[in-house]
Amino acid sequence: MKISAGIVGCLLVLAASAVLGDEVGQAEQTLDNFHRAAAVADRDGYLALTTEDVVFLGTDGSERWQGEEFRDFVEGHFSAGRGWIYRPQARNITLSSDGSTAWFDEDLSNEQLGQCRGSGVLVNSGGQWKIAQYNLSVPVPNAMVEQVVADIAAMESAPGAVSASQESGSAMAGTAPAAQPAEEPEAPPRADCGRKRFKTNRKGGC
Repeated sequence: MKISAGIVGCLLVLAASAVLGDEVGQAEQTLDNFHRAAAVADRDGYLALTTEDVVFLGTDGSERWQGEEFRDFVEGHFSAGRGWIYRPQARNITLSSDGSTAWFDEDLSNEQLGQCRGSGVLVNSGGQWKIAQYNLSVPVPNAMVEQVVADIAAMESAPGAVSASQESGSAMAGTAPAAQPAEEPEAPPRADCGRKRFKTNRKGGC
């Protein structure tokens, strides 16, 4: 029995879509596990999901940690049982054409900081998706931007001003003891439907 070229083409498209969906699902799982590990201060589980030269950007402009510096930061907090809870609310993931890299952005909720945003890059390392960069931020409504900029300028020009990252514990909003996390973060919605500071957002119900 002959199979038309059109049918073969459709089968190939369906197969490619299935592979693509599987990769996106695995990338999502990496991000889910990243947040869960942070909630219970699981150092090994948390860092196993990042690359050796991972870059983490916190909400303060001075908060940039890379590689060993980031691992030391995590160790300092997790070893004392201080994790952070950011609950994914919505997420977008885009794969590169060769399937080796993914870009993501996610909406997060945090008890102290409210609505946050996480974004970054994942790379496929030996068949496992790992976080190469994570950027945590607090979205500022356009109507408030000018005032926020003015407040920052006033703070930085004040005598003896210090950044948030220099203040003890100031960047650890939303932390929780490892032994008794506030509650396990919800799993983010599927694609088909946190310190100095860590954050995330996504819509529930998927």
